[in-house]
Amino acid sequence: MTRRRLTRRQRRRIARLQEERRRRLERRIEERLADGEEESAQAGRVIRRHGQNLLVRDAEGRDRHCLFRQNLGEIVCGDRVLWQPAGDGQGVVVALLPRESVLTRVDFSGRERPLAANVTQLVVVVAPQPEPAGYLTDQYLVAAERMGVKALVALNKADLLNPSALRRFQQRFDLYRRIGYPVVTVSARMEHGLDPLRKRLRGETSILVGQSGVGKSSLINALIPHRPEAVGALSPASGLGRHTTSAATLHFLESGGEIIDSPGVRSFRLGKIDRRDLERGFREFAPWLGRCRFSNCSHRQEPGCALREAAERGEIHPQRLENFLRMMERLEKAAR
Repeated sequence: MTRRRLTRRQRRRIARLQEERRRRLERRIEERLADGEEESAQAGRVIRRHGQNLLVRDAEGRDRHCLFRQNLGEIVCGDRVLWQPAGDGQGVVVALLPRESVLTRVDFSGRERPLAANVTQLVVVVAPQPEPAGYLTDQYLVAAERMGVKALVALNKADLLNPSALRRFQQRFDLYRRIGYPVVTVSARMEHGLDPLRKRLRGETSILVGQSGVGKSSLINALIPHRPEAVGALSPASGLGRHTTSAATLHFLESGGEIIDSPGVRSFRLGKIDRRDLERGFREFAPWLGRCRFSNCSHRQEPGCALREAAERGEIHPQRLENFLRMMERLEKAAR
């Protein structure tokens, strides 16, 4: 369907309404601060965001409904913040603390927007069905390298395969194990089927990524069988509503660690990234970078390309090099 173009009058009206909403929010924030006690700011963790409303867990493990000023920028699930009490168990976030990492996604206008903060591990979930997409897997791994966080590949739905088929499926992902990524085989339907994953989640703030249908929701449900209802059904007075499927949520695992359940990772595109950053996103390329005959080598057809020569010797998997070139081609098209 063709998107309807707004008239200048309609755009002005929308801008006026947005400004009115912003002013109302600022008044609500100031009123809450005025009604609250004069206390110094406290540290907290953002468990969930919906619009201009946050669910913040305080140092005692209690969840607080908070507003935040727009001049703080984009605050997302996983952020560490300072907040002040504002009466009736409510609060106002007054500062965003520095992030150790941030996972972003590209919106339809091409802008990068933060999705989750302070993630320490990406779990790339694949399954026998739908057919695994090596290209998408490599995109996620590039994102992990850019963020400077750990990554592992989880082979889900192991219960669907007989022993010989399972071995063949596992062998398809040996290439990732050889370049240093942990690969675990899991199933939410088998006894102890989640043990290898639980072990890798301990002590980490993880987020599950992967194409639709690989079983991310089933894994989340099995890892967190009793989700806190307060997160999914906040009171209307808080302004957060009950639409639980559209917002990232941070959960604390009984076995240790934290996991962010985010519908925002269902679709994924690399954001703004240049060729050098993309090269560094393939960790096994490191020994060969800067050793091509030509400094501006595109790694396609140029003679003396160190990456292609390494692939011919079996030191770089051909599939990984092919996926790199596909990503590079898309980046070049987007830049034109």
